[in-house]
Amino acid sequence: MSELAQKGSPQKGSQSCSPRVFLAVDLGASSGRVVAGQFDGQHLTITEVHRFGNGPVHVGDRMYWDFLRQWSEVQLGLGLAAGQFGPAIDSVGVDTWGVDFGLLGAGDELLGNPRHYRDQRTQGGLARAFEEISSAAIYDATGVQFMELNTLYQLLAIRDEAPELLHQARRFLMMPDLFHWHLTGTASNEFTNATTTQCFDSRAGSWAVKLLDRLQIPTHLFSAVCAPGTDLGLVRTKVAGSLGLAPHVRVILPGTHDTASAVLAVPSAEPVQAHPNWCYVSSGTWSLMGVELPQPIISSRCRELNFTNEGGVGNTVRLLRNIAGLWLVQECRRCWELQGDPLSWSQLTRLAEEAAPLVSIVNPDDPSLTAPASMPLAIAQLCSHSGQPIPHSKGEIVRCALESLAMRYRVVLGWLEELVGNRIERIHIVGGGTQNRFLCQMVADACDRPVTAGPVEATALGNLAMQMVACGAVGSIAEARLLVRTSFPVDDYEPRNVGTWNDRFEQCQDLFR
Repeated sequence: MSELAQKGSPQKGSQSCSPRVFLAVDLGASSGRVVAGQFDGQHLTITEVHRFGNGPVHVGDRMYWDFLRQWSEVQLGLGLAAGQFGPAIDSVGVDTWGVDFGLLGAGDELLGNPRHYRDQRTQGGLARAFEEISSAAIYDATGVQFMELNTLYQLLAIRDEAPELLHQARRFLMMPDLFHWHLTGTASNEFTNATTTQCFDSRAGSWAVKLLDRLQIPTHLFSAVCAPGTDLGLVRTKVAGSLGLAPHVRVILPGTHDTASAVLAVPSAEPVQAHPNWCYVSSGTWSLMGVELPQPIISSRCRELNFTNEGGVGNTVRLLRNIAGLWLVQECRRCWELQGDPLSWSQLTRLAEEAAPLVSIVNPDDPSLTAPASMPLAIAQLCSHSGQPIPHSKGEIVRCALESLAMRYRVVLGWLEELVGNRIERIHIVGGGTQNRFLCQMVADACDRPVTAGPVEATALGNLAMQMVACGAVGSIAEARLLVRTSFPVDDYEPRNVGTWNDRFEQCQDLFR
C-alpha cells in the first residue's frame, strides 16, 4: 500500500505548499470544457474554467466537427486557466469520444473538416465491408464491436467516395491527436482511442496492417501508437505566449478516449486481473458496462454478444458492452418540453418514484428506441407489442425506462461473468448517471450486487489523474484511484427487494435475447 494510503501524507513531487495544477480538455457529445485540477499533495479539487458547445455542424447532407472553432474555444479556456493559475500549471491533455479523425496532407495541412460519427456516409458500411472480408475475420483481427460509425467504415467510405483524399493524405490523427498536434507540433496516435477504430490489432498491440491491406486502406497513414502518460513535449512557444501559459507547461497524453479516462477514475482498490470481481458502468446518455483485463478476450461468444476490447490506461483492456443509457429519459424529456411541459430531472425522478414498480419492462437497446420521433410513444408501443400494460403518465414512462435500464445491466452483468469466468461482486457506476440515486438503487436491486456510485466528473478526473501519474505528482494508477476516492464523494447502495426483482426478471428475460 502506498504512503498516501497508509498515512495520507503527500507524495513525491508534491511537497510544496502551493498546489500543482493540471488542465483537462474534455470534449463531449454536446459540450466541451477546460477543467483545472489542483493537487495539494493530499487532496484533488477541480474547477471548470470554461465550457462551450460542441454540437455537430450540418452542411447539406453532411455532418462535421466544427474543428477550428473548437480549437479557438480550447485556446480561450487555456488562456483563462493561465490567468487564474499562472505558473502553477504543469500540463494539459485532451480527451474526446472515439472513432472520429482527421487526415493531414503535404505540409501537414488538414484535408478538410473532420466528419462527425453521426454522418450518414457510413450507412450500409458493414454490409459493404462484409462483401470483402467476413465479420468473423474482422472481429478476430481487432476484437472490436460492430458499429457502422466505427473508423474502419468511415475510411472505407472515403476509399469508395473520395479516394483522392486517401491518395493525398500523409497522416491519420484521431480528434484528440489533432488537438495535441496543434498544441505541440508533435503528431501521435494515442493507444486508447486507436483501439476504438476497428483498425487496431488488440492482441498484437499495433495497427491491424493485414486487415487494412486487404481493404485497400493505406497503412502508411498510421503512426506508432503512444501510451497514455506519454510526454509530447512543451506547448508550442507561439501558442503558450499568445495564451499566457508559462513556458514550462507540457502536453501529456491522458487516456484520450473519454471512457478510458472515466474508467481510470473508478475508485476501486482491486488490482487488474484475468478474472476480475468488479465491473464499471460509465453512465450518461449512453452506458458502457465492462471490466478491466490484462489481455483481450476475442472469441466467437464475445463476437456473438457484441462485446468490444478497447484499450485502457496502464496497458489494460476494457472489455465492455454499449447500452442505451439515459438516452431514453433524455428523449422523453425533450419530447415533453416540445409539447410545452418542461420538467427538471428531479421532477421526473419524483414522478417515477410515485409510479407503481415493475409494471412494464422494455429492452433499452431495441432498435425502435435508437432514434424514434417520439420516445414516449416508442416505449408504449414496445410494451403493447409484448403484451404488458401500456405506461401512460410521465411517471410511469420514466419508471419503465429506468427499471428497464437496470434490468439490461443485469443481463450484461451475466454476460460479463460468463466471459471472464468469475462472479462480479461489486458494480462501480461513474459519470453523470450517478446523480440519479433512484436508478443507482434500482441497479443494486436488479443485479443483487452492492453498487458504489461516483465520482460524477469521472472523465475529467481520469484525464487529470493520468497527467498526475506521468508528472510524478502521484506514484501510480492505484494511488490515483485512491486519491479520487478520498477527494470526491461516493455513495454505496446495498441490494433490497431482490426477490421481487428476480421474479420480474424471470418473467421478462426473453425481451433481452
